[in-house]
Amino acid sequence: QVQLEESGGGLVQAGGSLRLSCATTRSIFSINGMGWYRQLPGNKRELVAGISTSDNTKYADSVKGRFTISRDNARNTVFLQMNSLKPEDTAVYYCNFFPVPWLVDWGQGTQVTVSS
Repeated sequence: QVQLEESGGGLVQAGGSLRLSCATTRSIFSINGMGWYRQLPGNKRELVAGISTSDNTKYADSVKGRFTISRDNARNTVFLQMNSLKPEDTAVYYCNFFPVPWLVDWGQGTQVTVSS
C-alpha cells in the first residue's frame, strides 16, 4: 500500500514562510514525479507545484516566484518551500504524484493558514 506522509503546515502571518515535507518509500519515490496540490475552501484541488524525476518543475501562476518545490532522493522526500505567503494561500495542502495524481486516497493533507 502506497503511503505519503505530509508535514509542515501551520498558522503564519502574511509575508511569512512555511516548508512542507512529504515522504514515501524509496521504490515509489524514485520512479515518480511528485506534486503538491491544494484545496481552497469551496473549490476543487489544484496543482500548486510539481517536480519530475529529472527535476523539471511546474508551478501554478499564483505561486511562481514565491514557492519552490524540491526533492531529496536520499530521503525519499519532496519539499515545498513557501515564502511571502498570502491569505489567499490558505488551504489544505496535499502531496500526490505528478503529473498524474494517481494515488486515490489523498489523506488528510496539511492545513496552511495565513492570517492578514
